[in-house]
Amino acid sequence: MSQDIIDSLAVGYVLVEWTIRVIMLIVVPLRRSPGAARGWLFVTFFIPIPALIVYLLIGRPTYPRWRRKRFEKARQLLANATDEISHSKFCSHPILPETYAPAAKLVQNLGQFPILGGNRIDLLSDYDRTVDQLVSDINGANHHVHLLSYIFANDRTGSKVIDALIRATERGVECRVLVDALGSRRWARTIRNRLTSEGVQVARALPVTFLRRRSARADLRNHRKIAIIDASIGYIGSQNIIDAEYAPGLFNRELVVHVAGPVVLEMQAVFAADWYLETGQVLDDATYFPHRHGKGSIMAQLLPSGPDFPVTGAGRLVVALIYSARQRIVITTPYFIPDVALVEALETAVLRGVEVNLILSRVSDNILVGLAQRSYYDQMLRAGITIYLYGDGLLHAKHIMVDDLICVVGSTNIDIRSFQLNAEASLIIYDEKLARMLAAEQSKNIASSERLSQEVWNQRAVPVKLAQNIARLVSPLL
Repeated sequence: MSQDIIDSLAVGYVLVEWTIRVIMLIVVPLRRSPGAARGWLFVTFFIPIPALIVYLLIGRPTYPRWRRKRFEKARQLLANATDEISHSKFCSHPILPETYAPAAKLVQNLGQFPILGGNRIDLLSDYDRTVDQLVSDINGANHHVHLLSYIFANDRTGSKVIDALIRATERGVECRVLVDALGSRRWARTIRNRLTSEGVQVARALPVTFLRRRSARADLRNHRKIAIIDASIGYIGSQNIIDAEYAPGLFNRELVVHVAGPVVLEMQAVFAADWYLETGQVLDDATYFPHRHGKGSIMAQLLPSGPDFPVTGAGRLVVALIYSARQRIVITTPYFIPDVALVEALETAVLRGVEVNLILSRVSDNILVGLAQRSYYDQMLRAGITIYLYGDGLLHAKHIMVDDLICVVGSTNIDIRSFQLNAEASLIIYDEKLARMLAAEQSKNIASSERLSQEVWNQRAVPVKLAQNIARLVSPLL
């Protein structure tokens, strides 16, 4: 090959790179947050051609047209279920104190589910006991069991649940299992074969394939963890169906809410909508939404969120709750990568005299995410926010408490992925007694944590600071 041809190819390559940079500079900021735009443009500047390829694959947090059309039908199913729940004489619709009313109204407008009274709610933080209680409830099921999990592993914990599902099916109980296709990819085929051979219905959420027209995007996942037994018992929280120590030497610490009462029907509606999205099967029989007397006195409502919804619900709720706080905010999350709105809300809360505490895991199961998270510590500390770093394993629990009144527990992390890319579910609880129970759980976590000081944090090495700052630049893409 002559030198002239080589020179022409080199010039052409440079022109292509700069053309990509200019086009991305025009296109990327449209309908995208400043942080996300900054991350994409940063990557594009250094590696324009790979950045363009990745952008075309995952550049916008939207599902394909066929799924958006199907979700319109799913939203109608959710609306029908909400109407059925709302008109039940057994579902209490409490008159809210002024302290609760704005949050409850926001949650309903974001996710369409109303606040319901008459619930009994317990917090489960012992990993193995949570699994054992779930298995016990499945063993007692009479009509149906619905499980939705981001990770469902074929290990000791998974086998316990699988065996319980098989026994339930043998008794004539309808059992359905929905797992995220990527979150459970290592075990999905084995689990599906074991369960379907025994009569359990299994579906994968958002499968990613290269040869099928209806392949999902790899970055948009169903991250929910929900279980419903006979439409009367529900589980929701951070815990997947996998051994606590799935990574050697790293024990997961979780929090799950065990629910009995009308709000379980809202969890049922979310499962039914997700099941329809993946299978086309409609679960709208009255037996899935029975009218029963309440089991307790706690008020609660469910907030589903994700790219299917027109408004990013989880992030808006968290920001709104922070702005509503008057005394204290405690946030527990394994992944803390806030957007600009959340950072400003936290800083403003401190300026208003609100005590803000972050309980974060010292260790992370993702190196880049861990670096990006730690890049925010300096800003948080300078704002007057207290950071506790949990040291007894990976604190994977996700919960928020505001003014010892409102509690949020579910699958939602405090990061851009949970706010914009993942399908999540959070239970919002309005009860002072339950808040005291959650406060005790938070105190226990703080006791196993070390408070991070500004002086200690300033002593980290320069290369570490550089790595964290680089990770922060791409954090909106994580």
